[in-house]
Amino acid sequence: MKKIIVPVDFSNHSEYALKTAASIAKNNDATIYALHMLDIHEVTLTESEFYQQEKAVFFLKLAEKKFKDFLKKDFLKEVKIVPVIKHYKVFSEVNAIAKEVGADLIVMGSHGASGLKEFFVGSNTEKVVRYSELPVLVIKNEMLNTDFSDIVVATDFSEESIPAFKRMLKTVDFLNARKHILYVNLPNEDFKTTSEMETLAADFFMEVEGNTDRLINVNYVCDRSIEKGILNFSNAVGADLISVITHGRKGLSHIFAGSIAEDITNHSTLPIMTFKI
Repeated sequence: MKKIIVPVDFSNHSEYALKTAASIAKNNDATIYALHMLDIHEVTLTESEFYQQEKAVFFLKLAEKKFKDFLKKDFLKEVKIVPVIKHYKVFSEVNAIAKEVGADLIVMGSHGASGLKEFFVGSNTEKVVRYSELPVLVIKNEMLNTDFSDIVVATDFSEESIPAFKRMLKTVDFLNARKHILYVNLPNEDFKTTSEMETLAADFFMEVEGNTDRLINVNYVCDRSIEKGILNFSNAVGADLISVITHGRKGLSHIFAGSIAEDITNHSTLPIMTFKI
């Protein structure tokens, strides 16, 4: 864990994310890349070409000053931090920048989304989760520390999720926390008996690690939806972090299929760490 991307929009939630990233950086001697995305195109769309250039320079200088002031935080004094300003606001670019600098993690604040806004627009964090090929740690509230002690690791034990699950284990291992591996059993055509779930889990871990040592940490719960199962179980065990795998669906496939990871990101008050298949 040596390089961390933190998107910054000067909100309280982005400050919460920056503070969390600073704590992780101090514990791992990591560098934070604070990223502000300036959407100059929107503010200059109706202007002449000459005036567009002048206005773009003005907003860029204004953003640089505001960014510099925003990063003058006491909790950043002992942290290596690199400010980055990009002149666009395309959420797939967060992933591109993270890959460009060789980042290990994206930490992002979110207040979530609900109702019609969630369906038609979604939160900015939700869009980053959808596009990112790197783990995304979503912070919902100000955290006093990052000493995570209980992590719920949700999985469906599917073969396609194995590469993402391996990355998940490697990433959360640095937190040195108890891992509650969770499978949610639904009351529909996919319902499985206890024996079927245990066999599915055993086969999965033999493929992932060549042994079944982690079966002792596996929990099986029944609920009406995977989201409710994960959230209810996390509350029951007093988890301080939820880790989930996402397909990163986009376009119509996202609208009709939805995304459990994005739903949990929107609705949970706990920090969420997502991993893309």
